[in-house]
Amino acid sequence: MAKLKVTHLCSVKEYTAIGVMSGSSLDGIDLALCRFRVNGGEWTFNILDARTDPYPDDLRARLLGAMDGSSLELARLHRDLGDRIGNACKPMLGNTSVDVIASHGHTIFHKPSEGLTTQIGCGARIAAITGTPTVCDLRTTDMALGGQGAPLVPLGESLLFPDHPIFLNIGGICNVSLHRSGKVTGYDVCIGNQALNFLAEEAGAVFDKGGALARSGLVNNELLQRLNALPFHTMEPPRSLGREWFKEQFRPLITSKDIPLVDRMRTVVEHIAFQVGVALEDVEGEILTTGGGAHNTALIEALRSATSKVIRIPEDRIVDLKEALIFALLGVLHLRGEPTARASVTGALRDSCGGALYRPN
Repeated sequence: MAKLKVTHLCSVKEYTAIGVMSGSSLDGIDLALCRFRVNGGEWTFNILDARTDPYPDDLRARLLGAMDGSSLELARLHRDLGDRIGNACKPMLGNTSVDVIASHGHTIFHKPSEGLTTQIGCGARIAAITGTPTVCDLRTTDMALGGQGAPLVPLGESLLFPDHPIFLNIGGICNVSLHRSGKVTGYDVCIGNQALNFLAEEAGAVFDKGGALARSGLVNNELLQRLNALPFHTMEPPRSLGREWFKEQFRPLITSKDIPLVDRMRTVVEHIAFQVGVALEDVEGEILTTGGGAHNTALIEALRSATSKVIRIPEDRIVDLKEALIFALLGVLHLRGEPTARASVTGALRDSCGGALYRPN
C-alpha cells in the first residue's frame, strides 16, 4: 500500500515524547515514553518506558460521576486529573530530554451531533509539574471543522504500522481503522469494555478477567436482538460513540436482574463479536487487535467464530499501549505543524493540526 508522506523530508529527525491515554473503561492512566525517528517521510519508533497508573477508588468514582455532577466539581476534576497525569509523567522523565508530552485526557462528554466534545486533565498543570511542553485537547479542532473529533488513532497507525491494513481496538469502545489504497478510514463500531466492566462490577470485580464470567453464561437471544437493533449500528461512517450513548441507550438494556448476570455478560460478548464481524465482512487481510479487550479470551474466541479473518494479537506492550504510543506521535506531529486528524476518518472539511500547546515557561 502507499505510504503516507509528511513534510520536512530533507533530513532525519528524532523526537522523544510521552503519550498519555485515559480510556472510557477507566482502568487508569496509560503512559508511554517513546522515541521517534522520521526519515524521508517514514516513521519508526521505540518504546523506552511504559506503565499504567491505576486510578484510586475515589478518583475513579469522581470520573464515573462527572457527567451528572456540578460544573464546579468538573472544574476541580479537570485540575486534579491534570495534577495526577503530571505526577505520573515525572518518574518517566529522569535524565531523558523529552520534547513533548501529549495527553488525550479523559473524555467526559462527546456529542458530535452538537459539535461538542470535552476531555479533562489540565494541560497547563501537566506542563507546570513536569517542566515539559504539553499538548492536549486534540479533538476539538477537527470537531470545529465538522468532524467527529474521533477516532484520532488511525492516522498514527498509518505512520507507525504501514504494513498492516486493518486494525481493531477493543477498549471501552470498539473501533476499527482500514488502510486501503493510500486512504485511511476508521470509526467506532460498538460498545466494548465499558459495558463488560460495568457488568463485572455487579459481581464485585473491576473487570472480567479472561472473560471467565462471560464464558460461564448463555446467550439471551432476546437481549442480543435488542442490542443489535440499536440505531447507532445502522449509521454509516464516520461515526463515534461517547459515554452518554452507553448511559442512555445501552446500559438500560443490560441492567435487568431478570436475566442472570453471567448470561448478560455472555450476550454482550456475542453482541460485540457480531458487530465487529459485520464491520470486517468486506475487508481483506489479518486484523491487528489491541486494547484491553484483547486479553479477554472469551471475547477473542467469539470474534474468531464471528469472522473468517485472522485475528492477530501482537506483543503485550503494543496491545496495552498502542493508543498512548500514538498520542505521543500526535504530540510530535503537532510540534511539526502537521495533521493530527484525517478528514477521511472523521468526516471533517479537511485534515487539521489540532491540540493546545502549553509551555512551562
